[in-house]
Amino acid sequence: MGNKNTDLYSDIDLRIVVEDEVFEEYRLNKKQRAKNWGNVLFFEDYPWATHTIAHYDSFIKIDCFYYKMKNIQPSVWLQNSRIVYDITGFMKNILEKSTSLSYQPTIEEVDIWRTKFFAYVHEVYRRMMRKEIYYALHCLDNLRLSMTTAWYMEVGIQPNTFGDWSKLEGKRSKLSDWQLSLLEQWFSNREPNEIINVIQSMVPEFKRVHKSLCEKLGIEENPELVDEIINMVM
Repeated sequence: MGNKNTDLYSDIDLRIVVEDEVFEEYRLNKKQRAKNWGNVLFFEDYPWATHTIAHYDSFIKIDCFYYKMKNIQPSVWLQNSRIVYDITGFMKNILEKSTSLSYQPTIEEVDIWRTKFFAYVHEVYRRMMRKEIYYALHCLDNLRLSMTTAWYMEVGIQPNTFGDWSKLEGKRSKLSDWQLSLLEQWFSNREPNEIINVIQSMVPEFKRVHKSLCEKLGIEENPELVDEIINMVM
């Protein structure tokens, strides 16, 4: 990978908030603006999107998002943000309101989480039976990601958007050492028996955190149904 400074491995998320009447002008010039910040090697970009991702020859990557002022609301996602330029104080006010917010999962979020976990368990089995091993491994990865979502919900941390592994491992992770250790153990090769064994090793922790979330939110745990669903593929 070369002798690159490891500090450069951190991505930079940049949010640009503009008044509604000039938003489209800023969006259309998103690539040109990114070129002002360094030598761009290539872009990840959709022309119609309100963001662009620029990769620089310094190995820095900037994810740049554009927002209309009317669409910016206080959010836990904005906590710990650093304001670079805010001539009107608009973002300072938003940030101050954001710092007082906290995250707690809703009943709907937990129900979506557990039913998707069940669905991925079944989908792993279906794909293995069809010899679609890469698909099965993709579903297994989503099961691992589902567990990190549950761990974050359990302690009141806003989970990542599903599919995003950012900051879940490494020095920026908010997971405990034992949770990171479990993630390492939940690794599998392409062998179907190994894939099933990994799912089996996930089940005890799934049941524990599922029970914890149900108790927190007053949701029916229904352990018999949980066993019935999981045992169909074990």
